[in-house]
Amino acid sequence: MKNLTIKNLTEVCSGIYHGPENIMDREVSSITTDSRKIEKDSLFVPIVGERVDAHRFIEDVMSKGALVTLSERELKNADFPYIQINSSLQAVKDIAEFYLKQLQIPVVGITGSVGKTSTKEVIASVLKEKYRTLKTQGNFNNELGLPLTVFRLREEDQIAVLEMGISDFGEMSRLTKIARPDTCVITNIGTCHLENLGDRDGVLKAKTEIFKCMNPEGHIVLNGDDDKLASVSEYNGIKPVFFGLDENRDVYADHIESKGLKGVACRIHLEEAVFDVLVPTPGIHMVYNALAAAAVGRIYGLTTEEIKKGIESLETIRGRFKMIETDKFLVVDDCYNANPMSMKASLDVLHDGEGRRVAILGDMGELGENEIALHEEVGIHAAQCGIDACICVGELSVHMAEAARKADQDFEVIYEESREALLEHLKDLVQKGDTILVKASHFMKFEEVVEALEKM
Repeated sequence: MKNLTIKNLTEVCSGIYHGPENIMDREVSSITTDSRKIEKDSLFVPIVGERVDAHRFIEDVMSKGALVTLSERELKNADFPYIQINSSLQAVKDIAEFYLKQLQIPVVGITGSVGKTSTKEVIASVLKEKYRTLKTQGNFNNELGLPLTVFRLREEDQIAVLEMGISDFGEMSRLTKIARPDTCVITNIGTCHLENLGDRDGVLKAKTEIFKCMNPEGHIVLNGDDDKLASVSEYNGIKPVFFGLDENRDVYADHIESKGLKGVACRIHLEEAVFDVLVPTPGIHMVYNALAAAAVGRIYGLTTEEIKKGIESLETIRGRFKMIETDKFLVVDDCYNANPMSMKASLDVLHDGEGRRVAILGDMGELGENEIALHEEVGIHAAQCGIDACICVGELSVHMAEAARKADQDFEVIYEESREALLEHLKDLVQKGDTILVKASHFMKFEEVVEALEKM
């Protein structure tokens, strides 16, 4: 890894090196916090977790070929090299910041209340048409996950697309200090993490911290149809590029036509260029994601043909509106996470499904003092959006079920107290030919529901 010598690592971490001096100029080959993923000459970072203190794995990983390890404490009688530091988590962030500076490649940073991951996927799909592109995988978007994503970069990579997720003030400032994005993309300002952020104005303040350490000659790309983001006129002289469905946006779409669960067609207007495209994932939110990707693609010099090809070659991932066809159902796996805005958007897409359209919805977390009202809001939307049935699961979702019943007494609503109860009764609640949306916040572990449906 470029310039990640033991000497530089020690300096970057403000650490104390214990070990032979003659290896201090050797570079580590990789960095991991997972003792099961040790490679020859890697650096091991032991994280002290709630359940496990990874320091106990140090001797084992060193015997497996690691070049050096970090340690938050002095290791007496150690016969291997290690760097003593105050905090493994802070060291990870410091190393990631240093390493990204060594590579000198453009960084696209993506945040927002809803659609960070799907927007990241479309942007990466577009940029890969011209550049060797590395993107965030899974949920590696927080203060530990972002550095681990950075550590996957190599000198041959040409651009990084990094998702940045937060739940409180100050977190984004720490993330953007690591990533120092050249291009900042914000998808929208919604009602997630209100326990810490208070209201949408608080969410806006927290998300726009992404600008603090960005390249002063960089670019800002914002959803101009979002009322909060539309209020951002400039940041340190950088004028945003706005995307949306309004023809007054810098990048906009019209001629939008749903193709059911096969996707959504639209015409994108990008400066002087106009082109038709089929976004291969359904939902109006995917048009917004495609617009963001088109804007970023143009910033980095892609042709209209490359942008169109990148959008149309998008591949979905598990938990993020992935279509799973079995011999009985079409399962829409959208179970990675949920908030009121994304719940309603997914329900609108389910409306375009074939057969009996069933939503299996679970509790949404981190909604603060308005959590009951926000669950009720989703229940009302479910009853009115044109689907056939809604199965509500969890302690908070009882309010979703009650609101749905009140909104339409003829609408089929089923309530289950827990995921376990749902799984026990699931085979009696669904029918062959159903299109089934599965969505809840991550803590509900609805991937087990998806797996159960696949096995039926």
